[in-house]
Parts: sequence; C-alpha cells; structure tokens
Amino acid sequence: MEDTSKRIVLCGANAYEKKYYFNEQFKGIPQSIQEELHVICVLFTEEVGGVFTIVFEEDGSVSFDTECYEEDILYDEISSGLLVHEIKMKRQELLESLSLYYRVFILHEKLDDILE
Repeated sequence: MEDTSKRIVLCGANAYEKKYYFNEQFKGIPQSIQEELHVICVLFTEEVGGVFTIVFEEDGSVSFDTECYEEDILYDEISSGLLVHEIKMKRQELLESLSLYYRVFILHEKLDDILE
C-alpha cells in the first residue's frame, strides 16, 4: 500500500459534487496559475468523471490522482490515463514550475542547490 502521509494536495475537482478545491497553503502561487489549475481540474472531471487531484509528493514533484466511486459505471479509466498523459506532456513547464515553487517556498531548499 502506498504511503500518502507526506503528500500535500494542491487542488482538485470532484465530478460527483461539482466542486473545486484549492489548498490555501499555496495562495502565494500567482492568480493566473491558480486559474489554469482550476481549468485543468474541472475540465478533467467534466470529460472523464470521478475525482481528480494534483498533489505534491514528499520530494516536491507533482503527481495526479484520479479515482471514482466503485458504482460509477460512467467513469472512463482509459480516457483518464490518456488525459493524465496529455496534461503531463502539454503542461510540463507548468508542472516543473510548481515543483520548483514547492521546493523553494515550502521545503525551503536553496535555489542554487536545485538548479545545479
């Protein structure tokens, strides 16, 4: 079983409750980036369904989590995987910037050490 205790949710959307969540701990992220994250999360759940979250791993890397209710027969697991891959490819720069933000401002790593 995966240990998720060191992971921190950045944001997410829930197709079942039609809700979006943004972790206020990261309110220092520029508003334009927050809006882009909102769009990514909501569009993901509109297209695939289920619950989609963007999380920071313990090392500062960014990951995506998708899940659905067991009785949800409309959730498209194949589309979910394809869309996650597409987001990773098209938004690679955004994800790298988020990881850098987390490592510098949350983990307090020195920028010089990270960029070496």
